[in-house]
Amino acid sequence: MRENEHDRLAWRLCDILQRFNNGEQLDIDELAAEYGVHRRTVLRDLTERFAFLPIEKTGKRFALDPAFLGRMSFRDVERFAALAGLKGLFPVLDNEFFRELFDTRLRDTFSIHGPSHEDLRSRLADFRTLQRAISERRCLRFTYAKEAETKQVEAQPYRLINNNGVWYLAAVNDGKSKAYAFGKLRAPELMETGFTADATVVQMLDEEDSIWLNTRKTEVVLTVAAPAAVYFRRRKLIARQVIEQELEGGCLLVSGKFAHPNQIVPIVRYWLPHVRIVRPEAWQDELEIGLRGYLAQPRLTCSSNTSGVHA
Repeated sequence: MRENEHDRLAWRLCDILQRFNNGEQLDIDELAAEYGVHRRTVLRDLTERFAFLPIEKTGKRFALDPAFLGRMSFRDVERFAALAGLKGLFPVLDNEFFRELFDTRLRDTFSIHGPSHEDLRSRLADFRTLQRAISERRCLRFTYAKEAETKQVEAQPYRLINNNGVWYLAAVNDGKSKAYAFGKLRAPELMETGFTADATVVQMLDEEDSIWLNTRKTEVVLTVAAPAAVYFRRRKLIARQVIEQELEGGCLLVSGKFAHPNQIVPIVRYWLPHVRIVRPEAWQDELEIGLRGYLAQPRLTCSSNTSGVHA
């Protein structure tokens, strides 16, 4: 998806939703010209992204089933905005904000830059199979390719999670909560076996802010030097982030909870030399061993016939 198209995706979908709710009959070519996108993009909006709506087609125009006109409340629009990526991006989501969002005079005051998203157009049937399994609380069988291993999995599906533009299936397999990357999942099949949702798993998913699904977490404490502290104050950069203490000289003591060292070690490496793990010490030791191994390796030179760039 091109960046400029991604920036306006949330606004375009909410605008179409609002128009449907107001009883407008929408023409694909007119919408494409207005939004500055290809007509296939608008057709995908109407037939795939809004597949959950009772949309009727008359000639070249699309409209919401009259029985549903005006029935979408602010709560419904807010819920859709959360799915579209708006919730949490703005100071407030309320009726006044949405009126401003749909005001063409204010349209260019917003520009949303986010991560690239997976292209799932060819996987729509599989995606809907997962949705059905979750809503009907039915066990799921699928093939999962991880690295060099391909295996058959039978699991209890709980939720679809989008993490930085990538979709995951949160499920329970052999009594353990796991996140399966949708892109590595193939041939999902509904099983006749049903299951009862575990309240502990549901609560964990409600509270979790990553795809590392594990009810047993390790608390990790970091020291953050002043040059990086401003970024940790601005937003949460680690799972379950809490600023425990403001230290002398603008430094921070920050804690988080993690299921595995690989969830936090790459983040600490990114922020070197400004971030250090102070507890558990073994995780900092593991980080340092990895860094020493990296520095001990001979420098690799990669040549190119076209650019002559060396790494």
